[in-house]
Parts: sequence; C-alpha cells; structure tokens
Amino acid sequence: MKFDVAIIGSGLAGLSVALHLAETRKVAVICKRTLLDGASNWAQGGIAAVLDSGDSYTEHIADTLVAGAGLCDEGATRFIVEHGREAIEWLIEQGVPFTRDDQAELGFHLTREGGHSQRRIIHAADATGHAVQVTLEQKARAHPNITLLENHYAIDVITSGKLGAANISPRCLGLYVQDVGTGKVMTLAADQTVLATGGAGKVYLYTTNPDTATGDGIAMAWRAGCRVANMEFIQFHPTCLYHPYAKSFLISEAVRGEGGVLKLPAEAGKAAGKRFMPKHDERAELAPRDIVARAIDFEMKKRGLDYVDLDISHQPPEFLKEHFPTIYARCLEFGIDITRQPIPVVPAAHYTCGGIVTDMSGRTDLPGLYAVGETAYTGLHGANRLASNSLLECLVLGRAAARHIEQQPKQKAIPLPAWDESRVTDADEEIVIAHNWDELRRFMWNYVSIVRTTKRLERAQHRIRLLKEEIDEYYANFRITRDLLELRNLVEVASLIVNSALSRRESRGLHFSLDYPETLSKALPTVLSPARR
Repeated sequence: MKFDVAIIGSGLAGLSVALHLAETRKVAVICKRTLLDGASNWAQGGIAAVLDSGDSYTEHIADTLVAGAGLCDEGATRFIVEHGREAIEWLIEQGVPFTRDDQAELGFHLTREGGHSQRRIIHAADATGHAVQVTLEQKARAHPNITLLENHYAIDVITSGKLGAANISPRCLGLYVQDVGTGKVMTLAADQTVLATGGAGKVYLYTTNPDTATGDGIAMAWRAGCRVANMEFIQFHPTCLYHPYAKSFLISEAVRGEGGVLKLPAEAGKAAGKRFMPKHDERAELAPRDIVARAIDFEMKKRGLDYVDLDISHQPPEFLKEHFPTIYARCLEFGIDITRQPIPVVPAAHYTCGGIVTDMSGRTDLPGLYAVGETAYTGLHGANRLASNSLLECLVLGRAAARHIEQQPKQKAIPLPAWDESRVTDADEEIVIAHNWDELRRFMWNYVSIVRTTKRLERAQHRIRLLKEEIDEYYANFRITRDLLELRNLVEVASLIVNSALSRRESRGLHFSLDYPETLSKALPTVLSPARR
C-alpha cells in the first residue's frame, strides 16, 4: 500500500495532522484498536489556552515554566502557548461542543486547574477528550482522502538504512503493519510518516492510561536511530479512583480546581478527616501534580494507607452534577455519591513528559519521520507537565507538522521488501508473554515510580536486561502477536526510563531520588542517543 502520509495513532495529535493534511494529501491513519481507544478520548479536564482578556501569554508561559521546574524550553513553550487560541478556534469550527458560558468573552466556560494562575481551561463538562475525539472521528470517517486502518498494529518503521541501500540518504520510507484480525503483515510505503502513538503508562502496574499506551512510537523511533529525551519524568496523576473494579478511572484535576480537598480516610484513626496538603505546599490542593502525588504517597506510606480521600461534597449537588457528570455517574456505579461522600483516590502513572526529540514542526532526527503529541519531546513539559497543556500541544504541533509536510516534495518510489516469516513458527507457549508483561509492570511500579533510589533503579535495570534477552529471542523465533509487540515496546521504554533516571543525579520535578534529594543549580534535559541504523 502507498500513501503520501502514514499516521500511526488516532488520538487528538494524529487526527489533527490527518484533518489538516487531507485536503492536499492521501493519508492513512493506523490504530491498533479503534479510533476512540486512545488516551485523548479519556481526557476529562480540558485544554489550556489564553482565551480571556484578563489572562495573558506571559502568565500562561510563566505557569508552565514554574511547573516544569527549570527544564522547559522557553522557545517551544512560547510557540505553543501563543498558537493556543487559533487551535481552540479550529476545534470550535469543527463543532466541538464545549461547555457554554454566555457571560464569558468567548462564550465558553473556563475552569482553573492546579498550577494555573488563571481560569483558562476550556472544556466540555468533565469529558473534554471524548467530545473532541467524537467530533474529529466523524470528520475523519467522512473524508475521502483519509483511509482508516483500525485494528492494525504498526510493527516498525522502514528506514533506508535497514534496506542496506548505500545510494539512498537516511530517511523513513514507510512501515510494516499487522492486521490484528488475520495476523497478516503488510508493507506500507509513505513519503512521510507521523508517530502519534501516545505515552507509555502501561509500563506501570497502576495507570490512568488505556491499554493502548504501550510506548510504541517511542520504541520504534529509538530502534530507527532517533534521540529520546527526559524519559525519567513520568507524571503520576495524584487522584485515580481507588476501587477493585474501577480500572484506570482518573478523578480530574478540575475537582481540586473547583474546591475539592484531600483528607485522611477513616483508616487513619484519630487523624481521619484531616486535610494534609497545606503542610506539604502553600498552594495546598492547587499545587502542581508532582507535589500533590508525592504528598499523597508520603501520607499513605507513613500511615500504611491504601488510599486517601478527595472531598468535594461541600459543593451544591446541582453544581457537581453539572460540572462533573461523568465522574458523578461513574462513582455512583461503585456506590460512591460524591455529593455526600469523599472519593477514595491513589496516584497512578498518567503522562510521559519525555519522548522522541522533535523540533517545532514535529521533525525527528530521521528525515521523513515526525512525532506529535505525548510520544514526542518538544521541551514544553520540562520536568513536570502543567495540567491541560498536553491537548494544547497535540493541536498546535499537529497543525505545525501538517504545514511542514505540505511543503515537502514527493519522494521517488523505492521498492520495499515484504515482511519475512520464513524462519519463524507459531509460539509454543504464550504464557511467557503474560508472565513477562506482569513482571515488568510490577518491578517498574516497585522500583521506578514516585520515589526512587539508585539501588532500586539498578535492580530494575538488571531485570530489564534479562527480560530483553528473553523477548528478543522470542521475537526472532516466533510469529508476532499484538501482545508480543506491545511487550517488546514496553521493555524498550522501561529501559529508557531507568537509564534516564540513573543519569539524573538530583531531584527535580517528577523525578525524586532519596539518594540525590537536592536540586542542582543548573538544569539540563536528559538526552539519550541510540546507534543509527
């Protein structure tokens, strides 16, 4: 199959690129499940942008830099913030049903989240990602120039180096894609390829991410010879619903933004019902996520708790049902009435702040290969992502990547080899995959989560080395499956996280080490470089 542009991933970043390009290019969107199965569809809070005259670019930039703990790229931050309003206006033009407020300048309600000095979060109640994704999905399905390959798994990008063609300059030529239903692998040629595969939350045992968040794009780019940066900075959402049957359901930052307070639960004995955030940070519940997550982790470990309470029951029931209908309904399913009871919450892996190194056009180190969204490292998030900046980055860089791609000339067609399965057989025991997957996620949670030590990181590094050997042998000898491909990518990403964490000898933002608790006076990003292939 041949396309002008192949986009791997169907979240906000991927669909933004596709829709901006579809008028002039033949585009394929590849997603390993369905269009709505990515993390964008789960986003509750909203999108941060300067939309009110009482706000300013300067303030939004300053808030981002403070949250980023000295590691944000100021140029990238300014570029993304200053293009925020036009990105929101584009979504409004597409028909996204943001929550209205006739008294507001733009006519839409703006909320405030932790780390923000102003109300600047435009949202669709508490299900913004779903509202955006459904709107853009309908546009993508209706466009004649967009081919949707759902239930197709991108295995690896094809580079000129892998072809062994000395007369071809290094570039990405396309990718191998497996039809998940049939198991057949096809060769897909593309002038330009865009990685928009999201983050890698599934590398951890507890995560707010959907099952698709297995670090595929980061691993593929690394294997193709692209640099990766700041992988030690994994943001843990402070408030994931704690319930044995509630899988990956987060309680939006906006709950704290609208007055929710964190308290010790009944299991804390005499301290039950007591607020604890004010003693950890003067901003209390509105402190950035890394501070809130560490505070919860500290209180849980100190007191032997399984969770803490997030209480917003002091707000009127009508207010809660209007502003948080999804959270209200979901909690009610588990017997929790947020209008009368606190919500039990725990931190969970939420967002990958690092990723594939790109410029402000989404270009990676490999010509013909772009990366956009959570899979990319632009420098916006630094050592800690400011709430609701992620969807903004998807929109702004999605448009920027599309504009750069439109300027590129057509590439000369090069014959690409078919996928070779002549030397592999069907796996004899799939239990190896399930066992290794479980082991990886458990030791990453125990050794490489909110609070780290060098010894724990070295233990994880040793286990990863052994796992990689097993998985590489399995990959070389047996026919591929989606579970095997995801495990292969997760182990690659786990290695990048651990190696990045070991190289940072300080505590900054989301990376907190008991061996290096101080913050160095000068901050530098952690950039890892693979061997070019």
